[in-house]
Amino acid sequence: MQEVVDRLTASDPAADVARTLLLPYLNHAATMYESGYATSADIDASMRFGCGYPIGPLALVDAIGAGTVASGLEKLYAETGDELHQPAAVLTTQAAEGTTFASAAGADGVAAPQLRHEIRRVGVVGTGTMASGIVEVFAKAGYDVTFVGRGDDKVAGVVAAITKSLDKAVARGKLDDQGRADVLGRLTGATEREALADADIIVEAIAEDLAVKLALFSDLDRIAKPGAILATTTSSLSINACAAATSRPQDVIGMHFFNPAAIMRLVEVVTADDTSVEVDETVRALCLATGKHPVSCGDRAGFIVNALLFPYLNDAVRLHESGDVSLDEIDEALKATGLPMGPFQLLDVVGNDVSLAIQQSLVETFGHAGWQPAPTLERLVAEGRLGRKTGEGFHTY
Repeated sequence: MQEVVDRLTASDPAADVARTLLLPYLNHAATMYESGYATSADIDASMRFGCGYPIGPLALVDAIGAGTVASGLEKLYAETGDELHQPAAVLTTQAAEGTTFASAAGADGVAAPQLRHEIRRVGVVGTGTMASGIVEVFAKAGYDVTFVGRGDDKVAGVVAAITKSLDKAVARGKLDDQGRADVLGRLTGATEREALADADIIVEAIAEDLAVKLALFSDLDRIAKPGAILATTTSSLSINACAAATSRPQDVIGMHFFNPAAIMRLVEVVTADDTSVEVDETVRALCLATGKHPVSCGDRAGFIVNALLFPYLNDAVRLHESGDVSLDEIDEALKATGLPMGPFQLLDVVGNDVSLAIQQSLVETFGHAGWQPAPTLERLVAEGRLGRKTGEGFHTY
């Protein structure tokens, strides 16, 4: 952690680049906390487990000092006039009072969530990479899993993907042959949704298309037994809309897994307006039971991770557009702070089309002029230069 602090407080061009991009990110995290949308612990855990960052944003503020962060933001605001660079009130208050996010959280521990609904059988709708990973997560944790695909070939593909993953675990000595057989024995594939009728929780991981999801939730409302939890893995669509497609909005919740689901620890647990507290607590407890780290937030664009990550990536594009810093210089400056990838490397991995869509949704929700998608990002998408998946994005592969 000290290495990160040292890089952000150094006096050299690379540190200037890092501060230009990370100070607004820290400010946004502080604003998110100040609004009551998420706790400091959940904000920090989201960026550590969801993005692989060495330290969460609010813990980094504590390490650098709120006064130093606020001063840096004031300087940036004087240069840009962007309202997003005005220090959050919580930063100026902490600077004046000598307090921290850690001290505000208090020393009292939070009671671990409990299963308020009995969970024995898990249902999963979908057969893509995310769905296969979710099926694997639950089966490894000891749950019987019924998963539904559109055809026998799709169902077989899920079993093949999980078998391949388990074989790798056996080869690495992390699983024995009996353990492999046990996991595979918990899987039941089906091509009809009626097979989900006895599931205690059903997790959908189908296409990010609201109309398709609404039709699915209406059908699950017909099929699922009373009291079954209906969860969506959406990263960008409305949980409230999915809930409204059912007669049981109190049982609908978001479970945003990160890809690859079998490896990434974070799950954003997203409550809709009518989600019951028992369903919320049960899903958080279920995440812990599967070895995941749940964080809590409400139903709005970006949730925690995307709302903090993509404005930072968009700022990196705008910084490059200024003509003062190259792509490689920006990537290397941010990697030097301990981030696993530079912003342009990450944009190309995520996909520039996905990044643009998320940024547009954030602008639509929050209305910040400073978050308008960078022209270069829009141009690359229009040209079909989407990143690694097309062989060319900000970099060439």
